[in-house]
Amino acid sequence: MLAVAAVRPFVGNPGVPCPLRSLTGIPCPLCGMTTSVTDAVHLHVGSALAANPMGLVAAVAAVVLVVLGRRIERLVVPALVVPVAMSVGLAGMWLFELHRFKFL
Repeated sequence: MLAVAAVRPFVGNPGVPCPLRSLTGIPCPLCGMTTSVTDAVHLHVGSALAANPMGLVAAVAAVVLVVLGRRIERLVVPALVVPVAMSVGLAGMWLFELHRFKFL
């Protein structure tokens, strides 16, 4: 993800349009992620946050994982944390996108 984001400005826009937005005009929770991660990798923090704040979070998490590498031997997470965090995260991302595209 980080390598692709680093070279994406030089390649152009090889991305695929969002199927939900193409068919209905309504953005999905992940709209703007490619742009956001690309901007985050190129340290354009404001643009990354404007496109989709979770792209910046994903880029930072990827950098942390690359830096820490195999130093993390085991990560114990309670069973309900992952599905609840994903549900809340996706709902928040969708509300952000609906607001950004003036649906709210």
